[in-house]
Amino acid sequence: MKASIKLAAAFAAVFALSGCLFGGDKGGDISVVEQFEGGVNPYLWRASLDTLENLPLESADPIGGIINYDWQSFPAAQGERIKATVYILDSRLRADGVKVAVFRQVEENGVWTDAAVDPATGAQLENAILTRARVIKSSELS
Repeated sequence: MKASIKLAAAFAAVFALSGCLFGGDKGGDISVVEQFEGGVNPYLWRASLDTLENLPLESADPIGGIINYDWQSFPAAQGERIKATVYILDSRLRADGVKVAVFRQVEENGVWTDAAVDPATGAQLENAILTRARVIKSSELS
């Protein structure tokens, strides 16, 4: 239970520090659709990058729809680190168009060991990505 609270706190820090779940300034930029040339939904792609921007980006494949993030530790959860992989599964903006896999490790005697992740964490990130994608899309339509 204590580990899931730490993990939740770590992800809360990610969201809080990203500062853009509902914000954003178009600032004359071209639209997401105009920028995007991949085979997956451009709103889900941009929202995934925005939502998890405080995790270090390891690799991104806009054609295949996979974004890999590297390990990151947060001050609120000392002795543990997280990483994530986002799979964008559809070219349409749909609730089942994004899947997030979250991985967690804890440090024991100087060695990082895999640890359990609350199953709700991936779903919460998926919902945050979907919410951000809808905000991006609606801001372009107005």
